[in-house]
Amino acid sequence: MSKRLQIPNLGEWYEDLLRVDSLINGRSMPVQGQSLLCAKLQEREENIRKRVTYLAAKRGISHDEMWRQMVSGEYVQISKEEIDELRD
Repeated sequence: MSKRLQIPNLGEWYEDLLRVDSLINGRSMPVQGQSLLCAKLQEREENIRKRVTYLAAKRGISHDEMWRQMVSGEYVQISKEEIDELRD
């Protein structure tokens, strides 16, 4: 089981929007927030996958290996030295 995601304060305007949207949809604010986040991630999925493919190619590994590293927490950002080596 993964840890519960905590989202920082939304600010007055967005919290009010979420509250109203939740009431209109007959959901609690956490459930409506989860629904909205999932919808946004679905919308961005193709772009996210393209970015993972880019990062994988930059490292000379497969998309699947890059994805695995990111999901498992093994991903390490490429260093400036490694970037310089790629340019040479």
